Amino acid sequence: MLAQERYRIILEMLEVSQIVKVPELCERFNVSIETVRRDLEFLEQEGKLKRVYGGAVLNRQSSAEPSYNTRSTRNAAEKAMIGKKTAELISDGETLMIDLGTTTLEVARYLKDKKNLTIITNCMTIAQELVDVSTFRVILPGGILRQNELALSGFISEQFMREFNVDKTIIGVGGITKDNGISDYHLEETRVRKIMIEKGKQIIAVADHSKFGIKALVNVCSIDEIDTIVTNDKLKSNIAQEYIEQGIKVIGYGK
Repeated sequence: MLAQERYRIILEMLEVSQIVKVPELCERFNVSIETVRRDLEFLEQEGKLKRVYGGAVLNRQSSAEPSYNTRSTRNAAEKAMIGKKTAELISDGETLMIDLGTTTLEVARYLKDKKNLTIITNCMTIAQELVDVSTFRVILPGGILRQNELALSGFISEQFMREFNVDKTIIGVGGITKDNGISDYHLEETRVRKIMIEKGKQIIAVADHSKFGIKALVNVCSIDEIDTIVTNDKLKSNIAQEYIEQGIKVIGYGK
């Protein structure tokens, strides 16, 4: 197997599990420890990963967004649980803005038992998920459609979102830290997201445990703009406590 092929597979493994170990790579590629170490050293120099004792982890300062297919399969069970817990925070008759994302899509799937919701979203996948619920009113903006993500952004989307005021805004998270707040990868979509945050009376961020400690490319908002974070039970209690001390309600953590 060529080195370039090994590099591709290593990065795909990291996108799924966020950590690779030298012995498993040796077995996977049927190569020596020295070869694997050279591969990891090269990828670290390229800024793709960070070497740690016995293996490597995903580069947590990366500006590159993982592909939609990768994100949709990563931590799928955790995202489904977050979706269910978030839906429990929504009452019949409320108005919502729902951000694009694989975790917010799970929220949408668990909203179907609610009644008389008005949902404004810049994600066509979420709109398609909810459009057949007879008591829902689903509203999409215009804008530039991003391939694969089916997300709308740009000047038209921004102007459209400014016309509404909603009970709750539900946003996805590319990365979240206590000091830098919430960040994401796509500049134009971040601008729409900022407006969605401005227009919501209550802001709910949905983020599985892997998003904590990550700083993505573009700042979205500070921590004090968030009312609630819904996460999963793999987030350590001491990390959750840092956000609770900032006055944020954190739901779903535990261990």
